[in-house]
Order: sequence, then structure tokens, then C-alpha cells
Amino acid sequence: MAIFLTKESKVLVQGMTGGEGMKHTRRMLAAGTDIVGGVNPRKAGRTVDFDDRAVPVFGSVSEGMAATGADVTVVFVPPPFAKAAVIEAADARIGLAVVITEGIPVHDAVAFQAYAKKRGTRVVGPNCPGLISPGQSNAGIIPADIAAKPGRIGLVSKSGTLTYQLMYELRETGFSSAVGIGGDPVVGTTHIDCLAAFEDDPDTELIVLIGEIGGDAEERAAAYIAERVTKPVIGYIAGFTAPEGKTMGHAGAIVSGSSGTAEAKKKALEAVGVRVGSTPSETARLVLDRLATSRDVAHN
Repeated sequence: MAIFLTKESKVLVQGMTGGEGMKHTRRMLAAGTDIVGGVNPRKAGRTVDFDDRAVPVFGSVSEGMAATGADVTVVFVPPPFAKAAVIEAADARIGLAVVITEGIPVHDAVAFQAYAKKRGTRVVGPNCPGLISPGQSNAGIIPADIAAKPGRIGLVSKSGTLTYQLMYELRETGFSSAVGIGGDPVVGTTHIDCLAAFEDDPDTELIVLIGEIGGDAEERAAAYIAERVTKPVIGYIAGFTAPEGKTMGHAGAIVSGSSGTAEAKKKALEAVGVRVGSTPSETARLVLDRLATSRDVAHN
């Protein structure tokens, strides 16, 4: 099993014919993703050759869905056009839109997130690495070779870099799915959405939650864990050394007073039974220790 993305997913790429779109489409195909088309109204009717596969280009998301049965789109279009791209996908009622683009104005993100939600389109991102279900499908820019092994860990992360690091450190154990939700102030899919999905996934045994300074998403996730999550959760919060009042990396990572600090988030998670690592490597060790303990208990 996996969440949001499986081997059955049929994927369109908005912006496939651009430089980034071409590069990552090739990588996604190599990872086994079923990419059924690109979207570019100026190049509709053409095909693009990726090694041994020719991928058609459609004039719109709705045309691509009608021709291929696509249910996922990955958005690689530049920031000024991202809002229109997501609204087009939502108008087509596609199930999942993975928005890789960074630098999207906040007011545009607010508008397209609300629009997509009303039309039943799940948005992952923006400014995110996407998501991967190892051995099944990869929608975005996560390097498949760091997580080639399917397993029973579910990962949700604000940080793309930390997604990669934790997947690399736990590569021998493997993942059901890993979702990079992005670190902008306004994102579609949240920690809580992923926690709920992993809780319902019978093949996810343990959940890793990676947060970072700024906002209160991790505190809200802690409250949700206390009420709804029965599976073990291991956490990591980036930004313990961040200076107060400075934005650090992601646009949402700003701290004011005690609100949004790494220490406050750690305390909130630990208060509901989540072990929180002080470094990514320690976090990986906590995961392995918890899995070993759970399996020892099950065998006795």
C-alpha cells in the first residue's frame, strides 16, 4: 500500500517541455512512474521522446485526462503562471496536483488552494519536492535512488533536504510513502492530512514527522496525534539554532518570541509521546530502535 500515489497512478506533467520539466520527467519515468502526457497549449499534438518512451503533449489538463485517464498532475510551470496551472487542473477535477514550483506569491497560493479544495483536487505543495511511493511511483523531484526499497515507514516533511536525508539514512528499512509538503506559509496537504492517511494505511508501521521553525503546524499535528493516531511517531524539528525574528530558508520559517520555536514544537510533540531526535541521524536511530522494539514485542 501507499498514500496518495500508487503504481496505478497515471501522471501528467504541466510544463513537461521546459528544462526542469524535461529533466524530472525523465527521472520520474526511470523510477517507474506512469507518465501519460505533458501539458503545453503551444505544443499540443507533439510527442517528446524520453529514451524508449514517447510521451504525448496535450493542450490542457482536461484533454490529457480525457485521452489517458490521468489522475495526477505535476506542476513545473514558472511562478507567474502557477496559479493558472493549478486552477486549470482543479477545473478538470484531477485528483492530485503536485506543485513543485517555488517562489509563488502567497496571494496566488491562497487563491488556488481554496479553489482546488472546493473542486476536490488535493494539492501537495507548493515549493515542495513532491512525493514518492518506492517501487510504485514518484511524482516530483525526490531522487528515487535514495529510497528504492519499499518498506513500512511513512514520512511527512516540510523540508525537501531533510526528506532526502532521512530517506537515505533509512534506505535499508524502506518506506511506504514519503510526502514533502513544502515549507511555504500556505500549503495544501498538511502534516495532519498525511498522519491521517498513514494511520489508515495497513502497510505503514511507523510514521516520521519532520517539521521546522515557524507557524504552529507541528503543535496542531501533536494535538491530532494525541486524539487520532495509534501508530508510533518519531519526529525531528529543524531550526534549533535559528535566531529570533529571522526567516530561515522557507518563507514560513519565522520565529517571534516563543511562538514557532523548535523547542516549543519539540515539547508539544514529546508531550503526546512522540520521540524527537536532536539531529537527523539521531532521528533515524530512534526510528530503528522503535521498529526493533515493536517487532520484538510482536514476536513474544
